[in-house]
Amino acid sequence: MYRLSVVGLCSLALLVWAGALGAADDVADERREQYELMKLFVESFQQIESNYVTEVDRRELMEAAIRGMIRHLDQYSSYMTPGDVERFTQVVDQEFGGIGIHVNFQTGVLRVLSPLPGSPAAKAGIRSGDAILEVDGESVENFDVLSDAVKRIQGPIGRPVRLKVLHEGERRESEEITVVREVIQVPTIHGFRLNEDKQWNFMYSDEEEIGYIHLAHFSQRTSEELRTTLHELVDQGMNGLILDLRSNPGGLLDAAIEICDLFLKSGNIVSVQGRNVAHQSWDANEEGTLPEFPMAILVNRYSASASEVVSAALQDNQRAVVVGERTWGKGSVQNMIRLEEGNSQLKLTMATYHRPSGVNIHRMNAAGDEDDWGVRPDEGLEHRFDRRQFSQWVTAMRRREILRENAGETSTDGGNFVDTQLNAALDYVRNRIASE
Repeated sequence: MYRLSVVGLCSLALLVWAGALGAADDVADERREQYELMKLFVESFQQIESNYVTEVDRRELMEAAIRGMIRHLDQYSSYMTPGDVERFTQVVDQEFGGIGIHVNFQTGVLRVLSPLPGSPAAKAGIRSGDAILEVDGESVENFDVLSDAVKRIQGPIGRPVRLKVLHEGERRESEEITVVREVIQVPTIHGFRLNEDKQWNFMYSDEEEIGYIHLAHFSQRTSEELRTTLHELVDQGMNGLILDLRSNPGGLLDAAIEICDLFLKSGNIVSVQGRNVAHQSWDANEEGTLPEFPMAILVNRYSASASEVVSAALQDNQRAVVVGERTWGKGSVQNMIRLEEGNSQLKLTMATYHRPSGVNIHRMNAAGDEDDWGVRPDEGLEHRFDRRQFSQWVTAMRRREILRENAGETSTDGGNFVDTQLNAALDYVRNRIASE
């Protein structure tokens, strides 16, 4: 009995599809083009299956084709095989941990956007900008997408993961770092100085009454933590604020919206737009808005996602100036799409964040430096760190965390490092205070 091959079935389906083309004249040309492209795919599949030097697995060949399409789109979309879906379900159902880093996978490089302060990764010496070359001895060049790398780094709590790391700003050889996985629950806001009781002092300067808050990432607790701290600073007579979002990789959009609403009485915060996604937009409400005071936001090239939403919203609404470097440009929304009745899944970028001005925050694959994406510092307030300065800044930030965790000295001056970005933000706030 004759048995149709996979390719034969595909060809049969295409013939049926082609026969229906004449039913709608207004879309006939588009459908015909789709048919020709699908015919090209089927013919290529058939040639590889029939004539490649060694026998190939049809399933593996099809999954490789899907991954190839996904890689062409962006680094945030991915395909989950049935095995991937099963492991994902196990992670959800069981207690699995991580090492506390936010990473990005682009052009074959697994880059650390930020280690969470106090996390196993930060304690082990992993820094913003580091390149992870290997995970448990396997080169990241073997990973197809970001989710593959994340899966390898995550795992059971208490078990170690070995990483080969190349620190940004250093020309020495890479080093192997072993990090033990934990449940990651760390505070999201930090001050500049420590009190004698090892608690953060959120006043950069008591004499000038300028507040300083470093926001590490956006979690469910972040907006409430920030609201409480800001009200305490206002009660202490704060005259101005530095909100430090440098190397903040983002997090929950809801938290970003709630934080913007603390500072804005009215105006748009952010909108989500996609080709086949209903347009959504969030506006500020006057209720609960803090008193207005001079404000500067610090960002760098590793500030991404929710941190870009906050800095763009406050910049466009002229509530704060942005100081530092152009941000990462990650403003995309991914949805999980069930395939094969849920046995496999597609994580697909469906929409992007747009700032109040209407500009897309997300940097598309084809975008260049001259295009609009991310958040740029205000005119005259761009201060880019070179590699040496960036490395010194990372060391100074890590030093504060180490001092907070250990008994003894409370100085967080960071040695001889001069933070030109912070100084520029302070100068702006001081000048605004003096002029009022």
